[in-house]
Amino acid sequence: MIEKIIPIDSAEQLSSILGSYDKNAELIEKHFNVRIAHSFGSTDSLSVSGDDERSVDLALTVINYLKRISTLGEDISEQKVEYTMSMIEDGKAEELSEFDSDCVCITAKGKPIKAKTVGQKKYVSLIKKNTLVFGVGPAGTGKTFLAVAMAVSALRRHEISRIILTRPAVEAGERLGYLPGDLQSKIDPYLRPLYDALYETMGAENYLRNVEKGIVEVAPLAYMRGRTLDDCFIILDEAQNTTPEQMKMFLTRLGNNSKAVVTGDLTQTDLPRGNRSGLKEAVSILEGIEDISIHRFSERDVVRHRLVRQIILAYDKYDRERLANRDTEKPRRFRKTDSENQ
Repeated sequence: MIEKIIPIDSAEQLSSILGSYDKNAELIEKHFNVRIAHSFGSTDSLSVSGDDERSVDLALTVINYLKRISTLGEDISEQKVEYTMSMIEDGKAEELSEFDSDCVCITAKGKPIKAKTVGQKKYVSLIKKNTLVFGVGPAGTGKTFLAVAMAVSALRRHEISRIILTRPAVEAGERLGYLPGDLQSKIDPYLRPLYDALYETMGAENYLRNVEKGIVEVAPLAYMRGRTLDDCFIILDEAQNTTPEQMKMFLTRLGNNSKAVVTGDLTQTDLPRGNRSGLKEAVSILEGIEDISIHRFSERDVVRHRLVRQIILAYDKYDRERLANRDTEKPRRFRKTDSENQ
């Protein structure tokens, strides 16, 4: 049996690392097949023990990282523990060590918004450095929310004068005409995720005040045609549902002193069968152009419930198997009936 000790600075730090009802510790124990125990004395400490030295060392590295981020005031959730374990187990501890928790924006309630994964950190850095950024990846990776937070932060620093958020109003199995109310009432459900992000970062009252002043605009993509958007931070959400023509129209709206972020998930396209995705085409056409950057999120960057990552992986596996089966299937050769032969 191999045992290694980690000193703990305070009872609060210990509680943060172990998690509510020791849930974080249980995750680490189960993942690495080790045992974690804590002792109190002249100095508090955690011990990690197990039969395999590599597993003990990996668990030790995870706990040391959690200890470090606890000093930054970070909440250590179960999702954070699972992400840390997967990164360290894959030999990416250096990326974690380079990862800091710079505040992206402060919400209306005073809560700091920070990148929660290395992928999110790179995404935020690319938005800072480039005029046009594509954020492509699965649901729950913070593509839209972080872009909105960056836009609000830029507005507060007076780097831009307006925020414009847009998305295509593509029907996903339901018809706009069936929804009650006027045109604005019909398109509001499509824009709800953008409203939610703005409410959290700005506060509902401040958001409504900025809308009245024309500082913030949330509108369907069709409303962008014919406009030149100067001094703006523009976000196109759900871009996988744009046609190539719509994407080109949007990208050519960019004006002076403006920045644009395009987000989407190519696995969740609601376009009619046979229609090409404008996002997929734009990513292939524009990659490598200076001042345009394309960031691809992975399932590791999912920050919703931990099951979301497992769901994404399961669907990816299903799609790969279905594609492989389709490629290996041979066309059937039917025998002619007697009547056909005659």
